[in-house]
Amino acid sequence: MGAPYSLDLRQRVVAAVEVGGLSRNEAAARFGVAISTAVLWVRKFRQTGSLAPGQMGGHKPCKIAGTHRDWLIGRCHAADFTLRGLVVELAERGLKVDGRAVWAFVHAEKLSFKKNAARQRAGSARRRTQARAMATLPGAD
Repeated sequence: MGAPYSLDLRQRVVAAVEVGGLSRNEAAARFGVAISTAVLWVRKFRQTGSLAPGQMGGHKPCKIAGTHRDWLIGRCHAADFTLRGLVVELAERGLKVDGRAVWAFVHAEKLSFKKNAARQRAGSARRRTQARAMATLPGAD
């Protein structure tokens, strides 16, 4: 992951626009940054008065917490479920999450399970017993 541009460079680009009278395009070309970067820096400086970079990275806490967490654990123990179904049910309860978040929660809480053997796919044809020969048809004498 890349690092943010230095505060010194940001200040020089904005000063060239604000004090030096250069356009954002000219300032971007002079200091070797993208035009969109210069535009964003000048806009941020005019709106907030600061040029400090925002936070990069960090941990995002799980959205499924508190009462939603308790409800979801109970729901998973109560009846069969699909991840898409849980996403819809959580949306009805007012929590908008995607399938990936529900999947991560279900696996972290050890609520997933394997399907039973009766529902698994059929084996390969080589392993099945061969069909029995047909009995002679009546009236085929």
